[in-house]
Amino acid sequence: MTPDMAFECLLVSQDPEVVGPIDRILRSLSICTNLCLSSAKAINLMAKKCADLFVIDWEADASAELLEQIWKSAGRQKPTIVAISALDCTIRGVHLVLRKPVTTESGTESLKVAYTRMLQDHRRHARYALMAAVMANDEKSRTVPVTITDIGDGGLGLSTKKEITIGDVLSFHLLLPGAKKEIYIQVRVLWTRDYGTAGCEFLRIPPVDLNILHDWLTRKSQVKKPLIEL
Repeated sequence: MTPDMAFECLLVSQDPEVVGPIDRILRSLSICTNLCLSSAKAINLMAKKCADLFVIDWEADASAELLEQIWKSAGRQKPTIVAISALDCTIRGVHLVLRKPVTTESGTESLKVAYTRMLQDHRRHARYALMAAVMANDEKSRTVPVTITDIGDGGLGLSTKKEITIGDVLSFHLLLPGAKKEIYIQVRVLWTRDYGTAGCEFLRIPPVDLNILHDWLTRKSQVKKPLIEL
């Protein structure tokens, strides 16, 4: 994401009849576009810049190599991939195929679907930094001082000087920055690292508290609004 929270797209094409309409549609969706004229140049650019969306003017072998590199380099949050092709067929590893010739109508329809997918994926994987010290209880009712380092839609990260292991269940109350009341959270430890860091998944959050968390995450995950209706 860019500093103003706009999605970024890598558009791979040298065809003006593709670049023109796709670039206009991406701008209408408030997506920042980087243009590459070839798959080889796109592979080189990937080493320097991350992208939330790839729009690829499909060229058999060259595009297949680019697609392979995208999936090899993708981190926890995978990009959305749109292929533009003259052939009426699915392409393995691609989320959407847009048929040529590209029109404003067909391009808008496909990229709206891609935008919705990106937004959902961003909200699911985004983690927001916290430095909140809480007193947690484990399954044996022992007190474990922990610091919540980040939180997202499916879990959180923490650090502690106490020994914790994978599978441990911790319960605690957390006051999110700007929230009016604490929320109750029960988590299970999924992984641990050196220096007392761990990643956890949510096990139980009461419905009212879950609404507070979701509202807080939604405010945090605002992205630049599209200029057109989705």
